[in-house]
This record gives sequence, structure tokens and C-alpha cells, in this order.
Amino acid sequence: MGESVQRRDPGDGPAPVVVVLLHGRGADPASMWSLVDALPNLPVSWLAPAAPGGTWYPQSFLAPIEANQPALRRALSLVGTVIADAGVERSRVVLFGFSQGACLAVEYALRQPGRYGGLVLLTGGAIGPPGTMWEGPAAFAGTPVFCGTSDPDPHVPVERVRDTVDVLSRRGASVRLEVYPGMGHTVNAHELERAAEIIDMTTSR
Repeated sequence: MGESVQRRDPGDGPAPVVVVLLHGRGADPASMWSLVDALPNLPVSWLAPAAPGGTWYPQSFLAPIEANQPALRRALSLVGTVIADAGVERSRVVLFGFSQGACLAVEYALRQPGRYGGLVLLTGGAIGPPGTMWEGPAAFAGTPVFCGTSDPDPHVPVERVRDTVDVLSRRGASVRLEVYPGMGHTVNAHELERAAEIIDMTTSR
């Protein structure tokens, strides 16, 4: 497909836990590495794919699904390839996304439900227009999820983040939501603490 995937492993080689980093619109893996650098040293392999042109899909995540095709299909396929190539069980995979990357992470998980190591969803929500139901099996089996967002946010309505929390909870995930008044479209230190907790829990399982 031509997209690159950047990788960081611990000093002793590939780790049994993989964190897939999904950047936001108009960004690249460097934006996610800056978050990794602010985390504690964790014994995981970090995988950071790059979206073509810096964008996983062209329209708002609130647009009709078909308005974001075929780019959305390609992006979901890339996430699946990155996970498959990592060669670890899904329960040892953490999906970690910001903004458009968080939307892609939750969309992938909803389409490929199961027990993940965790989901870290920073300022993002499930993809689809108002009225989307995201029905599916309650198969997340206690997957820990952290959702953090600003209220208000210029790109991601807090109502959609709350909808995402509801659907993930209904489908069997253990979800924690933090809403930060007036934070803006960024990531704060508290969110990174919660992300580190989820990753650390996965390494301890």
C-alpha cells in the first residue's frame, strides 16, 4: 500500500505487548512519538503507521460512512495488517489513537471485537453520522478503555465521545471517561498517566 510503519522495540528486541499508535489528521508518526517520549519507559513494542498524506479518511468522522470510502477501508485494512504482522495475540495489543487516529482505533475495534490489551482513545469517537447504532456482540470481555476529551472540542463533540463510551460499555468493555473543560484539541499529562496505566496492565497480564 505504500504506507510506512515506524517501530520502536525495547533494547532486547520485540516485546510480547504491542502498542499501535494512530496519529491525527494532518499529522504523522512523529506526533505520536512525542507522546511516547512523555510516558514512562514501558517494556512494549511501539508501532506507528503513517496515513497517506497525513489523513486516514477525507471527511469528518460524523459524515456518512460511504463519504469516507475507500480511504476508510484502506485505513482499517492497514491497522489489521500492522496487528497481524506484529504476531501477538489480540489481548496483547493496545490501540492508542489521538483525534482522527482515535476514531480509527475505535472503528477498527468495533468491527473486529474481542479482548484487546486496551484502547486509549484521546479526543475521538465512533465513526458514523448521527443515529448510528454500532450494534454487535458484547465481545470485548472487559477490555480496559480510556477515553479523554475536551469540552468543548472544535472537531469532536463530547456527545459523540459519550455515545462511544456507551457502545463500548454495552459491548463488554470496561471504560473510563475523563472530560476536561476547555482543554482544547490537545493531550494533557493526566491522559498520558491513564494511557500508561492501561499499557502497564497489559504487560502485567
